[in-house]
Amino acid sequence: MNIKKLTTASLLVAIGIASAHVISIPFGVSKVFPVQHGINLLAGVILGPGPAVAIAFTISLLRNILGTGSLLAFPGSMIGAFLAGLLFKKTGKSFIAMLGEVVGTGVIGGIVAYPVAKFFMGREIAAFFFVAPFILSSIAGALIGYALYKVIVKTGITNSIEG
Repeated sequence: MNIKKLTTASLLVAIGIASAHVISIPFGVSKVFPVQHGINLLAGVILGPGPAVAIAFTISLLRNILGTGSLLAFPGSMIGAFLAGLLFKKTGKSFIAMLGEVVGTGVIGGIVAYPVAKFFMGREIAAFFFVAPFILSSIAGALIGYALYKVIVKTGITNSIEG
């Protein structure tokens, strides 16, 4: 990874950490964080699936250490970031990447959150309890990330990061 991509990744992590205490919404044992979904989308389309997962993991880890996140931040954010990056890599379409973020975080991450909540957090909940709030959060965040990406592309910033 070159220095521009590493700097971009670091900035995305910093934005995720700085905004976590301001823009998270408590929902049961989870803390819904729409900014993460926008970051996942941006990281996936600008840097690719691998760095996007690393960024999502780092933000989730630091949010947990700082008390602004829960263990449920890991599965949804990482799966959503991976799917957003993978689908953009395969199609070159940011809208498809946005759908990958929503399906990855909202549906798959929402389902994977169940065993995390049950076995690691000791919570008895319904198997699909997190799907609806994760979908709503990921739609809001992915739309914001999509709009930001369109602005970034228009200004030519992505060319300087990639080149």
